[in-house]
Amino acid sequence: MQEAVASKIEEIARRVAEPEGMEVVEVEVKGGGGSRLVRISIDKPSGVTHADCELVSQQVGAILDVEDVVPGGRYTLEVSSPGLERKLRKPQDYLRFQGQKAKITLRQPIGGRSYWEGTLAGFENGEVALETQPGTSLRFPFEQIHKANLKFEW
Repeated sequence: MQEAVASKIEEIARRVAEPEGMEVVEVEVKGGGGSRLVRISIDKPSGVTHADCELVSQQVGAILDVEDVVPGGRYTLEVSSPGLERKLRKPQDYLRFQGQKAKITLRQPIGGRSYWEGTLAGFENGEVALETQPGTSLRFPFEQIHKANLKFEW
């Protein structure tokens, strides 16, 4: 049921964010009853501001309340940027962040390893390319990726 609620919330969030030049990166619904958390991550090319988060929070919150989307009607709404180590969820993320460091966990090991780090080298024909060392790239089928994030280096 939470997936259906998250899907409806994502649709609402897109209606609010996209006309403002923002992308809805992720919608999560956690918990239940009076302690339900609705978390929305947004992004835009120039970076997300506090005002962007406030705008999405106010507009999405109003729609959620009017349309009674969240069962029980009690929830906490949190809107934020995806952060420096944002999740890579869609094929276009691998193109958008090409050239940046990433860490990838696979569903099935390749070469005896499930965890890989390197520089994103693109997405083509359903595969993610990762340069693991200069001049050496590996390709992973997109559907084999369990989890992937950008990797911020301090």
